Amino acid sequence: MLHILLAIIYMAFIGLGLPDSLLGAVWPSMYGQFGVPISYAGIISMIIALGTVVSSLMSDRLTRKLGAGLVTAVSVGLTALALLGFSVSNSFVLLCLWAVPYGLGAGSVDAALNNYVALHYASRHMSWLHCMWGVGASLGPYLMGLALTGSAGWAAGYRYVALIQIALTLVLLLSLPLWKRRSSGADAEDAGRVLTLSEIVSIPGAKAVMLTFFCYCAVEQTAGLWAGSYLTLHGNISPETAASFASLFFVGITAGRAVSGLLTLRLSDAQMVRLGQATAALGAVLLLLPLGSVCALAGLILVGLGCAPIYPSVIHSTPEHFGADKSQAVIGVQMASAYVGTCLMPPLFGFMAEHIDVSIFPFYLLLMLLLMTAAHEILLRRSRGRS
Repeated sequence: MLHILLAIIYMAFIGLGLPDSLLGAVWPSMYGQFGVPISYAGIISMIIALGTVVSSLMSDRLTRKLGAGLVTAVSVGLTALALLGFSVSNSFVLLCLWAVPYGLGAGSVDAALNNYVALHYASRHMSWLHCMWGVGASLGPYLMGLALTGSAGWAAGYRYVALIQIALTLVLLLSLPLWKRRSSGADAEDAGRVLTLSEIVSIPGAKAVMLTFFCYCAVEQTAGLWAGSYLTLHGNISPETAASFASLFFVGITAGRAVSGLLTLRLSDAQMVRLGQATAALGAVLLLLPLGSVCALAGLILVGLGCAPIYPSVIHSTPEHFGADKSQAVIGVQMASAYVGTCLMPPLFGFMAEHIDVSIFPFYLLLMLLLMTAAHEILLRRSRGRS
């Protein structure tokens, strides 16, 4: 039964990843129909991220009250509803309204499942769990690319993903008895009291890990949202081809996390994070080189490969850094910090791309990588000081 539950958790993360990459893949073909500038993708991204910040900060209370299984099922169902809303939207205002449940559906499930796996499973399972997110994030642009080649266009792409989410919601609802059976007894995630936000932030190392997640999501989400536009506007690649090429970034994340699960047998979480940061920096440098589309695609894949081990390794080390009794609360704040990065930094790049040039894309990624590396090293030093 425990293996079935783990498989269902993996499926839930596929569902979590499916919608995340859609907007970046389809926006170059979509924004003209709504009569808005290309930078308005950042507004939708910001609204989605704000919803995830709110729900992730509520994750500790919601998970304690409803349980991880029901929180997951409701969240995936809410996302499915939002995707259907996107598919029938005929104005930019409607897209913004549907972005609210789109974001609320992600935060709680993300924090709850991450903490569950961090407490109960080895590091390799955390990497493979996020590999499943990458499977979903890679399939999203592919499905959208198929829809764009047909007569139904981008709306059909959103409907395809919504139908998958609805099916996953049904599976999660049917699996609720497994979650209840696994949660019976005194689990570590139920220990202790609910901490206030100020109490969590005051924990030594909390600010450093929050900045680490902020910068990580600035890299990942900026690359995911703007890679297609960068290839189209700077690399002179057609929007349809760029939508398919942009999926290679998520393919890099997916493949990297599959391999990371094996590397964790030999490397510590800290070593995995450093390896990822170096690989992503190399990919950003390749994007700088004027060597054509092949080099740009290789750079995107390397950025994806570099991102692969960072997020799951930092999350998995949270109970080690902060204690199992505080891990759910800290992971909730980490998720909120990640989504604040998602909320602010891709739109900031969109503003800069519109008023400067989209060619600054690789420089932007390198700056965020530098800040992330510095914050993570501070976290490690403070953690060693407590031990």
